[in-house]
Amino acid sequence: MGQMRTLGYIAVGGIIGSLGRYGLDLLASGNLPLEPQDFPLSTLAVNLIGCLAIGILAPLLLAHTGWPNARPFLITGILGGFTTFSALAAQSGVLLLDGQGWRAAAYLVATLAGGLLAVRLGVRITERQPR
Repeated sequence: MGQMRTLGYIAVGGIIGSLGRYGLDLLASGNLPLEPQDFPLSTLAVNLIGCLAIGILAPLLLAHTGWPNARPFLITGILGGFTTFSALAAQSGVLLLDGQGWRAAAYLVATLAGGLLAVRLGVRITERQPR
């Protein structure tokens, strides 16, 4: 029963995160950014926001384990549904196929470097909070 409950929390979190990502895509561009002329800013934003959130949440969840399903719900569910590697790969591929290697490279570097910096920033934010 406990494992099924955890899977339920992950599923609900995934729905919430996926809808959040889709909503941000619609707000940013009115559609999903898969056209070659579009820099995938909304996907970059969700991945960086997700990295920042993981950096904040992971240390907190390790220190405070009052709810055993907090990590599966928040990190695996919500943030797993919110962030996306498949869109990163697809959008980079579209840019490459369109002959925009510089734009694809800029997007990949911004996502990877920005993601690492966002996780570190999240950890630093958490470290400054009183426990």
